[in-house]
Amino acid sequence: MSVASSVLVPYATYLRVYEPLAAFPEPDRGHWARYARRADTRTAQDELRRSLADLLPTPPVPVPVHESGDAFVADVDGVVVVCPWRTRMRGWLALEELTEAGTVPRPVLDAMVPPVVREQATADHERWRERNPDARPWIRTAVWQVPVRWFALFADEERAYVPGEPERGAFPVLRYRTPMVQARRRLARALRTLREAIGEGPLTEGLVDVGRWLEEFHPRALVELDYGGLVHALSAERLAADRSAADVAEAVAALRDGDGDGASEAYGRLAERWREVRNLQFAN
Repeated sequence: MSVASSVLVPYATYLRVYEPLAAFPEPDRGHWARYARRADTRTAQDELRRSLADLLPTPPVPVPVHESGDAFVADVDGVVVVCPWRTRMRGWLALEELTEAGTVPRPVLDAMVPPVVREQATADHERWRERNPDARPWIRTAVWQVPVRWFALFADEERAYVPGEPERGAFPVLRYRTPMVQARRRLARALRTLREAIGEGPLTEGLVDVGRWLEEFHPRALVELDYGGLVHALSAERLAADRSAADVAEAVAALRDGDGDGASEAYGRLAERWREVRNLQFAN
C-alpha cells in the first residue's frame, strides 16, 4: 500500500445528492447503470486519498486533468441512485473559494499552490465553463464544521450513527438521509419562518443558496449529510450526543410559535457545540 493510499484525510463534511438513473441523459445513464453493478464501489475515503495523491507532486495538481468517472451508489427502496464525484469541477470550485476567501495568507497559498498553477487552473475552468454553462456539483463540502443551513433539510429520526470499531478498520459513521421532496419542504418552511421572525440575513441567504442548488436535481433524488472525516476528530461520546438537526428544528419551531427564548436556547446549544468543534483545528 502506498503512502497516499494509507493516509486518512479527515475533517471534511459533505452534503450530497443521489439521483435516480432516469435523471441522467445518455450516455451517462448507461455508464452509471454499469457502474452501479460493480462489486468494488468507492467510498469517500477513496476519493480523499486520490485527491491527496494529486497534491504530492511538484508542482501540485489541485484540479485533476480528467473528470472522474466514479460515483457514490445507494439503494432506496429498490431504486438505484448515484452521486457522481465530479472531482474536476469541485476542484476548480474549491481552488476558487480558497483563493477568494482570504483565509490563507498569500505567502502560504503561493507555497501550497504556486500562482502559475492557479492561473492555469483558472484559465482551464473558464474554457470548460463556456462549454458547460449548466453544470453543477452533486456534492458540497465544508471543513471543520457542518453549516447550520444543512441541518435544516433533515429530521432527527433520519439520523444514523454507527460507532465503528477502529481496531478492525471500521470507522464511525454519522449521517442523515432524506428524500428530496422532504428536504425542499423543510428548507422552504425554515426560510419562511426566519424571514417572518428576523428578516433577511446570513442565515436566510445561506438557505436560499442551498435551495437553489437543490432545485437543480430530480424530485425523486436522495439528499445526504455525511459527517465524513470529521468523525475522526470527535469522541464517540460527542458523536452519540450530537443532535444538531433536532436543535435546528426546535429553534425554527420556537421562532414560528413566537418563543424567542426557546429559539435562543436551542440555537445556543447548536452554536456552542460547533464552536468547540471548529476550535479543534487550532489544538496541538
